[in-house]
Amino acid sequence: MTNATSSSRRLFSKLLAASIVAGLGIVGTAQAETYPTKPITLIVPYPAGGANDMLGRLIGQKMAEKLGQQIIVENKPGAGTLIGATAVAKAAPDGYTLLVGGFASNSVSPLLFKAEYDPIKDFEPIGMFGTAPTVIITYPDSPYKTIKDVVDAAKKKPGEIMYGSSGNGSPLHMSGEMFTAQAGVQMTHVPYKGGSAHILDLIGKRLDIIFDTSTNSTPLIKGGKVRPIAVSSKTRLPDFPDVPTLTEAGYPDFSVNGWYALYASAKTPKPIVDKLSAELQKVLQMPEVIEKLRGVGVTPGSGKADELAKYAPAELEKYRKLIKDANIKAD
Repeated sequence: MTNATSSSRRLFSKLLAASIVAGLGIVGTAQAETYPTKPITLIVPYPAGGANDMLGRLIGQKMAEKLGQQIIVENKPGAGTLIGATAVAKAAPDGYTLLVGGFASNSVSPLLFKAEYDPIKDFEPIGMFGTAPTVIITYPDSPYKTIKDVVDAAKKKPGEIMYGSSGNGSPLHMSGEMFTAQAGVQMTHVPYKGGSAHILDLIGKRLDIIFDTSTNSTPLIKGGKVRPIAVSSKTRLPDFPDVPTLTEAGYPDFSVNGWYALYASAKTPKPIVDKLSAELQKVLQMPEVIEKLRGVGVTPGSGKADELAKYAPAELEKYRKLIKDANIKAD
């Protein structure tokens, strides 16, 4: 074979590949122009009634109004969110099966349990719609008025301060592990099997503190059931202006947040992903959506796909290191 012939074949192969890519782009654009032509399934990998379910239904309802098509919320809880996330990862990449993903499904659970999906490669990021900072709470008449009180007590009696969580690998557990490492203290982690048993034990004074999410703790604080000590947000929360941040308390590197995002299956055509992201961004600018998110302690996100594409891998690596350093195991 001559060099000229070889060069011609390589050129032909490149031109063929380029034409295929261009053709796929045209098909994807055409699909996006008519999408959606049928109801969309939005999978929430949690039971009905919780914060993730409420947020998913709120975003799903508003997205449906923007898209002019029904969005059906389907709860698929279990295995630390892996069941629901796996269903989306294995779904057809056509934009008709979406995931309310986040902290567990796309960062922590795949590190602790045997997942049938890659939390980054098997999804197309649509956009993040909210973050929820950690709020350190205690019972109303607790002797711990500040985070310094907790740290001083933990240093005097290592292991005697008990903090509860909704289970190993939960945001509550990760917050506790990160804080004890940064504060250089030893506290005892008491994991519960989900639900609200850990909250009831805190109210009953059988636990000292909980590193809770703002979505869960906000109504408890407003109802006088618990008392906040500190928050992980960089600035004080508008609803609790008297509660100092962990940065103010001397822990500027503490960073554990619940986060909520929309994902599609990997290889979903980019024009469809772009359309979903654009509509999500519009939803997140609606005053009633902003009000409802902030009402449950959630800071609204941007809804931009590129921001989520950068945020999620960083979260995954952060918790990979924390899990390894703290030798955290699944329940």
